[in-house]
Amino acid sequence: MATAGVDNLSRLPELKKKILWTFFLLAVYRAGIHIPVPGVDSAALADFFESVSNTLFGLFDMFSGGGLRNLSIFALGIMPYISASIIIQLLNVVSPDLKRLSQEGAQGRKKITQYTRYATVLITVVQGFGIAMGLESMVSPTGAPVVLYAGWSFRLITILTLTAGTVFLMWLGEQMTDRGIGNGISMIIFAGIVAGLPAAIFNTVRLMKAGEITLFLLIFILVFMIAILAFIVFMERGQRRIPIHYAKRMMGRKMMGGQTTHLPLRINTAGVIPPIFASSILLFPTTLASFSNIEWLSKMSAHFRSDSILYNVVFVALIIFFCYFYTAIIFDPKGIAENIQKQGGFIPGIRPGTKTREYIDRVLARITLWGSLYVAAICVIPMLLIAQFNVPFYFGGTALLIVVGVAMDFMGKIESYLISRQYDGLMGKGSKIKGR
Repeated sequence: MATAGVDNLSRLPELKKKILWTFFLLAVYRAGIHIPVPGVDSAALADFFESVSNTLFGLFDMFSGGGLRNLSIFALGIMPYISASIIIQLLNVVSPDLKRLSQEGAQGRKKITQYTRYATVLITVVQGFGIAMGLESMVSPTGAPVVLYAGWSFRLITILTLTAGTVFLMWLGEQMTDRGIGNGISMIIFAGIVAGLPAAIFNTVRLMKAGEITLFLLIFILVFMIAILAFIVFMERGQRRIPIHYAKRMMGRKMMGGQTTHLPLRINTAGVIPPIFASSILLFPTTLASFSNIEWLSKMSAHFRSDSILYNVVFVALIIFFCYFYTAIIFDPKGIAENIQKQGGFIPGIRPGTKTREYIDRVLARITLWGSLYVAAICVIPMLLIAQFNVPFYFGGTALLIVVGVAMDFMGKIESYLISRQYDGLMGKGSKIKGR
């Protein structure tokens, strides 16, 4: 189907236009990564980031596509918007007003999107001020200050520049969603992560020429990578389908119902949010230790290195916890059970109402366990590859889950568009035949 879709691009100018819009807007984003914030010594900043690559700075730099390392106008990337979206989702659980808005259709979703934008600006201002204050205290390993002229003028310029950059990225993502293919926010994160791929390839070739990596090891790594990618695709598409039957009933003069459908429950319902939360928590002590000389904090950060057993055990435990936690937030078995009952549906062998809710909750809990173990395994793989095989690049983890997920969504949107166009063409031919 994908090959046929590529062959049909020339015959579908509208789809071609959407794809070109997507790549153009992504090119605008990548161009902005190289525009620096005024008043920063880029060489000293690059040296500093080399020394703190295993902290939260390294994680945020990956999601910003290298923008934080360069302190560009897009240094914060789209992460403030993602953080605001997660906060609004969490507030939906505890706030009756937000929950009511989310159930009011398009108008309610529009209002929630507006609140998310306001929260994004607020988070960006706070983070921009924190970055400005932190930069003034940073020095490179050689002792060179990162900020050339510290003071309130630098802080205000940094806050305004970073806020404007994040707001522009948010707008760029919305334009990509409307004019292009796929979710614009996800595509921006995807482009930022993939941007580091050429450097990893060049580094691998350099090490192979130097004799540090053998040809046999390189072939083994490539085969292993392909197997991991296939496994991720299989798990991301995996779902448990709960059969639902609808009883026949009279609606006016028509007999309605009598259908059989299913409720799909994804194995990885929580997506990539759990590893992001887990990584942020575990990297927090290391980040604090890099800015302080407190002895106990330095000892704690030493135990929480990414290649230590303690780090990986706690990392896996946190991923499993957040998988259950976030699934409980975004998936409501009670509401689904009530909707099934209202529409006259039932699960074979299960009573409608409370029993249906308990059954869905029980099935969801079982598949979430397997989903959380799968996410944890993918996130631990990079540490094993680097520690055991001396792999010269970071393969796996949250970045790989995002890249594969966005790529699958992108191809799925193209495939859906092609199918809808073929369906419209058949309907058009049918109407002409009927008119004759």
